[in-house]
Amino acid sequence: MEKYIGIMSGTSLDGVDTALVTTDGKQIKLLAHDFFPMPPDLKADVLDVCIGQQTNLIKIGEIDHRLGHVFADAVNQLLSTSNTAPSEITAIGSHGQTVFHAPDSTYPFTMQIGDANIIAAKTGVTTVADFRRKDMALGGQGAPLVPAFHQALFDHLDNNIVILNIGGIANLSIINGDQTSGYDTGPGNMLMDSWVQKHYQQAYDKDAQLALSGTVDQALLQTMLQEDYFKHPAPKSTGRELFNLPWLENILVNFSTSIADVQATLAELTALTIAEEVKKFEQQNNLNELLACGGGAQNPLLMQRLAQLLPQWQVGNTLQYGIDADYMEAMAFAWLAHQTIHRLPGNLPAATGASRLAVLGAIYRAD
Repeated sequence: MEKYIGIMSGTSLDGVDTALVTTDGKQIKLLAHDFFPMPPDLKADVLDVCIGQQTNLIKIGEIDHRLGHVFADAVNQLLSTSNTAPSEITAIGSHGQTVFHAPDSTYPFTMQIGDANIIAAKTGVTTVADFRRKDMALGGQGAPLVPAFHQALFDHLDNNIVILNIGGIANLSIINGDQTSGYDTGPGNMLMDSWVQKHYQQAYDKDAQLALSGTVDQALLQTMLQEDYFKHPAPKSTGRELFNLPWLENILVNFSTSIADVQATLAELTALTIAEEVKKFEQQNNLNELLACGGGAQNPLLMQRLAQLLPQWQVGNTLQYGIDADYMEAMAFAWLAHQTIHRLPGNLPAATGASRLAVLGAIYRAD
């Protein structure tokens, strides 16, 4: 068993999750984890790029550099708190910060930044990054990549399960016997976080307090549900370039909904779009267990609504199987680094739509 570190900075942009694991590719154990806050000025600059504001190559290059240092500092903090020497780590897997994801455009592309050369140089550990673009070169969406990891992680279970990751975007991994697939269902926490940040300068709606104080606006909800993405068949993936504050505000022009009611409606949008996709798998091999992870798994309203909308399902948390819900994605990129180092596939064509299995990522050596 070798030691790897995974770095995940997701669409929520609240900070950097790091996970130290041991793995042989088939088994994985979380040894330590940490969280490194995202500097507010850097978060603001990344957000500007993500939602399509005008930028330039100088700005992109500077953000790439700054993120590289933040990711490296996050790893060094984890090494320190876990009393681990860099020489003990085989490699770091860095997802990078997605600033734009356009798999269905005329010229499909995805962009994750955070200079891996800086990570390798500053930590002294070989770093693997740029995981998505090989899959896209093979005709895939480049995302989601975690279904392959979930398949390895839960392969020992006799029962078939669906893993729900509720980060900024929500995605499913459907583990159905030896057939695993997955895709993004739509917004997770992203719109809710953006709305509460705009009105209360809070990173997120803690314990869903704002949403619970409001009432779902059914007319607003139905308008949101007209978004074309929800009608597209899988494989599919999305991100902040679609589901962002301008998207929401463009819809709200025709409504006079209160702040709290908008938040309640956004929570319902997330829960409903997830539930409608999960229901599609009810008749397949007795699939009836849904395990949530990611920040949204801590949202009591979301979890309550999912249980109500999915009465045929056992709705729970990955912690039931000993997997920390908050660090699942960071663990996934530690595992993906292992796959790359050992020249093993990291994608699942059933999830991404790629033409074949492929070794993902580029290796940045520390020496």
